Amino acid sequence: MIARIYPDNPNPREIRRVADLLNGGGIAVVPTDTLYAFACSLQHKQAVETIARLKGFSLKKAKYSMLCASLSMASEYVRPMDRDTFALLKGCLPGPFTFIMDANGNVPRNYLNPNKTIGIRVPDNNILRAVVEELGHPLVGTSVRRVDEEQEVEYLTDPELIAETYGSQVDLVVDGGIGEAEPSTVVSCAGGAIELIRRGKGAIDL
Repeated sequence: MIARIYPDNPNPREIRRVADLLNGGGIAVVPTDTLYAFACSLQHKQAVETIARLKGFSLKKAKYSMLCASLSMASEYVRPMDRDTFALLKGCLPGPFTFIMDANGNVPRNYLNPNKTIGIRVPDNNILRAVVEELGHPLVGTSVRRVDEEQEVEYLTDPELIAETYGSQVDLVVDGGIGEAEPSTVVSCAGGAIELIRRGKGAIDL
């Protein structure tokens, strides 16, 4: 099933429909400001496990990001930031960045890696942020790119082709137009040290 939502002016009824599906434990493919992503509610562990299978990795090796509507929402799930880290995130978000942060007790254990960190994203995408705002808590997300195979760019950026590939395995594909082919820039801020992990779409000078 595909839901067409226009990013410049997301239809509130369609946004509510997507949020209700996710709140009920459903899985959706959603647009971001980089690659399209598999996403589910933070509160549904079984849906997270299903996404791990779609990605082709074990749950223990899964690398998820929390997709948030704002830096304020993200801050509810991470340990207190120092002034430099907060200034960095405030200057970059919303935007095509994933920040690896020290998680606090609000993050369920099964989303944490052994270092007890979590990826934080606030994508510059009106559709996604509207869905998360309607939901009232972050989504758990990971790009549609599988870890065990190469996929052509079109199958990562075109929602209709994504629906052909994964439509029978997810509950909804949100068509927000052709997506980006480049992943997010990843920056680790864990342990108080700022380090560039992967250079992607987001330009940053550390």
